[in-house]
Amino acid sequence: MKAFIKQNMSRYVKLSNEEFERFYATLKFGTFKKREDLLVSGNICREAFFIIEGCIRYYNVSDGEEHTGQFFFEGSWYSDYDSFLFERPSKQTIQAIEKTSVAILSKASMNQLYDDLPRFERFGRLMAENAFMGLRQRTEALTQLSALDRYMRLVENRPKVIQRVPQRFIASYLGIRPQSLSRIRKSIT
Repeated sequence: MKAFIKQNMSRYVKLSNEEFERFYATLKFGTFKKREDLLVSGNICREAFFIIEGCIRYYNVSDGEEHTGQFFFEGSWYSDYDSFLFERPSKQTIQAIEKTSVAILSKASMNQLYDDLPRFERFGRLMAENAFMGLRQRTEALTQLSALDRYMRLVENRPKVIQRVPQRFIASYLGIRPQSLSRIRKSIT
């Protein structure tokens, strides 16, 4: 597990062994059951999650319907960044789709790491940039692509979603009803 976290960190920033150990010492670890919430809408998000094993999604509820925003798998970081940064109630719920093990970085620990390890600030900036680009791509897909094209892009670029995520969550993510997703899948095969 430690090696997996270190390998992931090195994709973004090269920390010395001492710096990595300092970072690693701040982490807590948790396991969430399938369908268990890591964060519930209305609560303030005070943690960032690194997925060691499993899959999570975040979703919002509008007019009684869930709208899935994104899926995250092993090797991904996720936090409700708006709530995390500004300490305001979250508008989303973060939920484990399957049994999920995570490393947890508190906001207080992150801020201390920023103060103590200048290279860690670079890590934070790169994570923010990745989050921004992910949101931009998601918005463009929803506003510029047909449901079929969104599904095909998902199949091509994120096969883990197709393999591991229930169809109702995929339909919600694509902004369509489960019946429409069934029709799209039938038309392709």
